Amino acid sequence: MKFVISREALLKPLQLVAGVVERRQTLPVLSNVLLVAEGDHLSLTGTDLEVELVGRAKLEQPSVAGSITVPARKLMDICKSLPDGSMIEFDVQEQKLVLRSGRSRFTLSTLPASEFPSVEDSPQAFELTLAQQQLKRLIDRTSFAMAQQDVRYYLNGMLLEVVQGRVRMVATDGHRLATCACDAEVNPAEKIQVIIPRKGVLELVRLISDPEAPLRMLIGSNHIRAHVGDFVFTSKLVDGRFPDYERVVPRNGNKTLLADRQELRTVLQRAAILSNEKYRGVRLLLNPGQLQVFANNPEQEEAEESLLVDYDSENMEIGFNVTYLLDVLNVVGEEQVKIILSDPNSSVLVQEAEDTDSLYVVMPMRL
Repeated sequence: MKFVISREALLKPLQLVAGVVERRQTLPVLSNVLLVAEGDHLSLTGTDLEVELVGRAKLEQPSVAGSITVPARKLMDICKSLPDGSMIEFDVQEQKLVLRSGRSRFTLSTLPASEFPSVEDSPQAFELTLAQQQLKRLIDRTSFAMAQQDVRYYLNGMLLEVVQGRVRMVATDGHRLATCACDAEVNPAEKIQVIIPRKGVLELVRLISDPEAPLRMLIGSNHIRAHVGDFVFTSKLVDGRFPDYERVVPRNGNKTLLADRQELRTVLQRAAILSNEKYRGVRLLLNPGQLQVFANNPEQEEAEESLLVDYDSENMEIGFNVTYLLDVLNVVGEEQVKIILSDPNSSVLVQEAEDTDSLYVVMPMRL
């Protein structure tokens, strides 16, 4: 196996593929990236057995075909450290990979390509096509609500739902819920619901580079596969039952607060400075036309601020983890935000004043 490639052509796909590779692995080959040279193309594959990413790069000239696996991080660090515009020659000699560029020469250990695992295809996959920006919006507006290491493993990911004419993503960690939907030309025989693991969601959004370009997605029974430009992304699905998000969304709110999103966000950010570092609690006191925000901490420090809002129901006091509210205000796009409440012990619904494609539910906390 022998080929020549420019540093720039190799670096972008290598960085994305190496991002999938875990540093600490039980199988040594999983720390490696698979290189396959064929004709004037090189394909690079990284996997952690849950997520697999295949990228393609163009070679400067036809290669001597072959395949080998090499340490992903070391190869990436070498490529990064070479000067811009460098040409790199790859040559496999006696189970070692020799890299030459200018006056530099590196010899890397290898493992045979036959040891590299591949993610099997799911039969009878449902196919859908979205613009990359549509998928990015769905993920950006919901991914913050995914759990990180919850024992309820089905929460450590995101629900992808496909129904007639609509694609929706939902994430929850049990304390807050985020959902966003978009119109799409889809017509499944029945409602499709699959859970993409957290790592898969984060890796998929990293691939989006051309907002207008299409993204083709295949949803199988065990895997999801996405074709994004020169990359093919595959992820296992979480085997579990996602909570019924429709039941979580409060429908009986009888009090509505309208506020300027940016103003409310900055007020909450300031109050958060003096909130309890562990519980991050803030108290909201709603009066007609006014919202007061209070925070304090064990050091007896206090923050108090008020802002003018559109609210005409009775007085009400309710507590929240301020991080949960700020996360929502950071991702919604409109200038006005609407908060629908019922009582101090019930979840609130947060959404944009005009756009109802995105909904956010935040549970209150007792302070």
